[in-house]
Amino acid sequence: MSASPPSAQPRVVLYSHDTMGLGHVRRTLLIARTLAAPPIGAQVLLISGIREAGRFPLPPGVDLVTLPAYRKCPDGSYRPNSLGDDLGLLTRLRAGLVAAALRQYPCDLLVVDNVPRGALGELSEALKEARASGRTRCVLGLRDVLDEPETVRRQWQRQRNAAAIHDFFDSVWVYGDPSVYDTATEYGFDSEIRGRLESLGYLDPLAHREGGPSSLPLPVTAPYSLCVVGGGQDGWQLADAFAHSRLPAGEQAIIVCGTRMPAAQRRQLDAVAAGRPELTVLEFVADPVGLMRSARRVVAMGGYNTVMEILSIGCRALIVPRVRPRLEQWIRAERMAAMGLIDVLHPDELAAASISRWLARDRRPPPKASSRLRFDGLERLSRCVQRWFASGPASSASSPPSALRTSSAAHAPHT
Repeated sequence: MSASPPSAQPRVVLYSHDTMGLGHVRRTLLIARTLAAPPIGAQVLLISGIREAGRFPLPPGVDLVTLPAYRKCPDGSYRPNSLGDDLGLLTRLRAGLVAAALRQYPCDLLVVDNVPRGALGELSEALKEARASGRTRCVLGLRDVLDEPETVRRQWQRQRNAAAIHDFFDSVWVYGDPSVYDTATEYGFDSEIRGRLESLGYLDPLAHREGGPSSLPLPVTAPYSLCVVGGGQDGWQLADAFAHSRLPAGEQAIIVCGTRMPAAQRRQLDAVAAGRPELTVLEFVADPVGLMRSARRVVAMGGYNTVMEILSIGCRALIVPRVRPRLEQWIRAERMAAMGLIDVLHPDELAAASISRWLARDRRPPPKASSRLRFDGLERLSRCVQRWFASGPASSASSPPSALRTSSAAHAPHT
């Protein structure tokens, strides 16, 4: 496959498989906004596996392809969300759509979110073609925490993720600070992966935003506490406990329940709100930062983006992390709580009474997050991409996959 001539503007494709929640697409949009803005000014195509991606406003220079959706089951397995029961058929369909998009829109940089081969391996052929083009640099982007170490090591061995990194990826970006969680050490990455890994720092969701205050999605006339539960598919217990909690005198409450909360649970929340005029329930807010900034307190699940927004704003927050099917949110929340940046409540202790006690506490705002951890991930990401684009096409700056890999077995994370 011959290399396509570069376009006048650099082209970037961001892939996010998106099977649960809205965090992946929100993080991807944050990166897209950074790459499309000066000084890079890239044309950015998002490939997302979640239909709600189309409900977020796209920055100038950014467009979107949405894939037919998977649904993540409570045990972590995947099923088709809407297209019947044939998982293999859906995987082949998605793989073909991704490969076709990359053939018709050859790019200078491909950033893959979280899963090296894509969901159920759907990126494998597209990655081979991207590497063979001689034009495309491939980057794997990882959250600071994936899951507990032994689970990640077993999963990476089973999915041959280390071999995929050696074969296809020039770099691995970690969106975190190793002083909080040392991703490479915790997961036993080998020396070759460590040589490509860069801990960028946490991604500040307030960076590269337009100036001025964020608008609120509804008029608010009194101080309020806010509850956000991500996509909402497993946020019912937290939303219900918050809805029944006792509010400080004279305060209101707002719940953003998410587009994926089951309809029956959403109706129950609406019924509670009908009997509590101080409580408002919203389904979806594309940019919750405005609500968070104006809230006296925030109660939330512990997704990466939600925690970063809370830290960036510096609001008082109680995190009730998800602990199934993975412990990622709990591990991160515990580390941040130990630094005094948030409060944390295990979901086994969740109840309206525990939320009420926390809401009644009179606490000063937490210390500024940037004084405790590296929060400049987007700036470091931008400088890295600028260097790459200034150095020319990928073929002049990176070794071919065959020179990077010796054997799959030798490169699995150590167990």
